[in-house]
Amino acid sequence: MSRPQLAEARRVRAVELFGDGVSNAEIARAVGVCAESVRRWRRVWEEGGADALRRRAATGRPPKLDDAQAETVRVALERGAQVHGFEADLWTLERVGIVVERVTGVSLSRASVWRLLTGRLGWSLQRPERRAVERDESEIARWIAHEWPRIKKGR
Repeated sequence: MSRPQLAEARRVRAVELFGDGVSNAEIARAVGVCAESVRRWRRVWEEGGADALRRRAATGRPPKLDDAQAETVRVALERGAQVHGFEADLWTLERVGIVVERVTGVSLSRASVWRLLTGRLGWSLQRPERRAVERDESEIARWIAHEWPRIKKGR
């Protein structure tokens, strides 16, 4: 359950308890908030009913990409960076911005690309391991087991 959904569930539970005549302090303990929040909720509930405590749609500027466009971007990104003409199969904010513009015609700032990836698509930051391609794990293990103790004794 997301944080806004959890907050709304608490308020809905409080409304049920208001109807049962439970005190503010008991409601606060039951739903895990401070008594001041319950007093504020009760005032809002008395003035506007249970609907006044429901979650409202977010205000502010609407996103540049609608849900269908965001889904189109997700599908395009899941195909991989090389499919879109990039040399390595690694996504950067700049590369994602280029793909977004190609598939939707909408130009996004780096910050907007980040919000799209993390907020709407649920992606997270992943960094590739910095490791030499020539790295030989068995040779490293052999060196640690045989050479390192010999070197350490010399101290």
